[in-house]
Amino acid sequence: MSQYMVEFALPAEMDEEFVQKIPAQRLKVNELMESGKMLSYSLSADRQKLWCILKVDSELEVMEVIAQFPLISYMDPTISELMFHNMVAARIPLFSLN
Repeated sequence: MSQYMVEFALPAEMDEEFVQKIPAQRLKVNELMESGKMLSYSLSADRQKLWCILKVDSELEVMEVIAQFPLISYMDPTISELMFHNMVAARIPLFSLN
């Protein structure tokens, strides 16, 4: 599997239809994160850029995944294949039966 960064340009002004689709977008993102296809999802402070890292087999699969986003009609994506993506893993303490 490969990793891809998708950078989305977002509209300067968000109309009511856009705002109403945000909960559905979050549900889709959560679903993709739970399945392991999406590794990260970040929004710039000015809400003009959005980035996500996807772990999929091909750029075609990236396009198929992002086509499912409820907000895709408002997004202008740029796809880049990554050589690597480092991130800090959550530090969960080991559970002891003692």
